[in-house]
Amino acid sequence: MNLDIRTDLSPAAVAAISEMLRQLLADVFVLYVKTKNFHWHMSGPHFRDYHLLLDEQAEEIFAMTDPIAERARKIGGTTLRSIGDIAQHQRLLDNNEQSATAESMLEELVADSRCLTKLMRAAHDVCEEFKDVATASLLEVWIDEAERRTWFLHETVHGRN
Repeated sequence: MNLDIRTDLSPAAVAAISEMLRQLLADVFVLYVKTKNFHWHMSGPHFRDYHLLLDEQAEEIFAMTDPIAERARKIGGTTLRSIGDIAQHQRLLDNNEQSATAESMLEELVADSRCLTKLMRAAHDVCEEFKDVATASLLEVWIDEAERRTWFLHETVHGRN
């Protein structure tokens, strides 16, 4: 159900952009929880560095959630309502592994960060199609932040001798 908010975006645009934002929000929550999971379960000789890096990245990821949801609401759409709703819309996969190496955790986050970047680029295409410059502008910032997180993770794994 759409809100009764006036926007110059068409009903088709509101529907498409809102659905894209729901999926993106679900993926961001999945990446946030996975990053915190790995932060909590990190061990090994580089524990402190990895623990701090993942905590910092989790905060950056979580900071996206409110603007994503509020953007959907601003244009008259709806957003996620529950954990079940997240599960229905997520495209990134959960990780329930009991034991994983620090390297495998970081590699998985590299892959997920790259995937999230691709998903945000696709979302940007939807925004361009409907001339939604406000959502596109937010996505541009988030894409840059995701590329930075990917870079840091990749260098953390592959930059050590």
